[in-house]
Amino acid sequence: MNTGLLGVGPYPEEVSAIAPGDALVPDPDVVMDRGFDLPGPPVAVWPWIVQLGKERSGWYLPRWAEAPIPAARRALRTIDPALQDLSAGDVIADWGAPGATFEIVSVDPPRALVHRSQRGSLTVSWAIMLRPAAAPGGGPGAGNGTRVHLRLRLAGVKRRRLVELGGGLFDLLTIAGLAAGLRERLG
Repeated sequence: MNTGLLGVGPYPEEVSAIAPGDALVPDPDVVMDRGFDLPGPPVAVWPWIVQLGKERSGWYLPRWAEAPIPAARRALRTIDPALQDLSAGDVIADWGAPGATFEIVSVDPPRALVHRSQRGSLTVSWAIMLRPAAAPGGGPGAGNGTRVHLRLRLAGVKRRRLVELGGGLFDLLTIAGLAAGLRERLG
């Protein structure tokens, strides 16, 4: 299995595939694909994905990474029914500049959640896609896992190389933290 650096590398077929939301940023300057496997079927993973985010359930980091964060600011470790109703057109807060938001473009449970944002001249789309996969480790329950593929597309980038390197490293680390945190919560 090719999991790439920090266990969040996409498969070649994921990188080359057309994904939901690609048309929102048809001529991207930067595309970042990440992927990882989780225990449990997509229907078990979906509730965690739909409640993800700032001013929602947080960003699911593992316990060791959340330890220095005040308890009230840590990500949820349970499913919150109040955060499960997400619809196209909803606007949610995002990390980054003050007032940064994402608009939900499509919600296709338990397969895909697509976000978009306009931040000055920067156009962003972010798709989170789930599909059935072998459970990590291939042990008992193999075939009952979920493959998570995330794609971030950016247009209007002023410093492409800086975004590819610096933004790419930040994206890699945050997605690796997300993957580890979700494995803890689902395990």
